[in-house]
Amino acid sequence: MTKDEFVGTWINSHEEDRDGVQVFRSEEYEFPPSRGRMSFTLRADGSAITGQPGPDDRGVTGDGSWRIDGTVLTIRSPGGSATYGVLAADSSHLELRPH
Repeated sequence: MTKDEFVGTWINSHEEDRDGVQVFRSEEYEFPPSRGRMSFTLRADGSAITGQPGPDDRGVTGDGSWRIDGTVLTIRSPGGSATYGVLAADSSHLELRPH
């Protein structure tokens, strides 16, 4: 897996989550209606923007950074960091297992 495969905006398709695996789709995917979705934008320079539903369902974003080490993706934001094992990655979806 190369860093270039992860660059882009990824949105949680929680309808597809299963057995502790989170599925993220590219922003081009047509999602069904939802009250909010977790997301992240990973930039080629290692910077990131994280997003999550806020208390009133409007999105809340924060600046951060990211890195990929083999099959481990780490995303850091003002609220902390998240580490995932990457199970699948292509141009349209990611399958991640939180550590």
